Amino acid sequence: MARRKKIYEGKAKILYEGPEPGTLVQYFKDDATAFNAEKKAVIEGKGVLNNRLSEFFMTGLQSIGVPTHFIKRLNMREQLIRQVEIIPLEVIVRNFAAGSMAKRLGMEEGAPLPRPIIEFSYKDDKLGDPLVPEEYIIAFGWASQQDLDDIVALALRVNDFMSGVMHGVGIKLIDFKIEIGRIWDNDFQRLVVADEISPDSCRLWDIETGQKLDKDVFRKDLGSLTDAYTEVARRLGVLPSNVTHRPRPTLIN
Repeated sequence: MARRKKIYEGKAKILYEGPEPGTLVQYFKDDATAFNAEKKAVIEGKGVLNNRLSEFFMTGLQSIGVPTHFIKRLNMREQLIRQVEIIPLEVIVRNFAAGSMAKRLGMEEGAPLPRPIIEFSYKDDKLGDPLVPEEYIIAFGWASQQDLDDIVALALRVNDFMSGVMHGVGIKLIDFKIEIGRIWDNDFQRLVVADEISPDSCRLWDIETGQKLDKDVFRKDLGSLTDAYTEVARRLGVLPSNVTHRPRPTLIN
């Protein structure tokens, strides 16, 4: 088998050259990071779960007309995706106060917001992905006003879909972040949901107990991250049959 060309490696995924022009293979790693990679561990089975969960959410979005980069899942850890030009922003959608928002504004964790709030952060790990206003985004040419209008519309549609799906299995969607990519058809631009949607990029709380079923389990040492992600997959009916478990994560110095 020919050695594949690595295009990019991030904290949780590796991108390889795809089999056809305009495609990539996205590989999901078992690495877990928090606090801008100050805390790291390798948690066996995490990549398998995120691959399956991201497939579930991306295909669900496509079924309601929300465009994504997803083409198909290739195996337990890889999926075929469209190559896109990533807009250098994280699009954060908040339904309840939590995390940095609760800390910034002195709000109680889990307090409902009057409506979904969308924030933008500039994708740069060295800077800590700082929040940026729309004025910065337009002034620095990261996206146009029309792009931002389209991004907000996409984000709200994703939120409607995700909130409904999660509520149906007894999970509260506290917040999530997505990335948006550009696909060019000659001179025509399309914006699509890219990267991944998984418990790595969402805050998910059990509706009845408030139990956290997302990466906060790792951030705050609340138990087994694999068990939390497995519970989300089980409720959604997408649990892989051969996910392996490891009693303790391997810590990386």
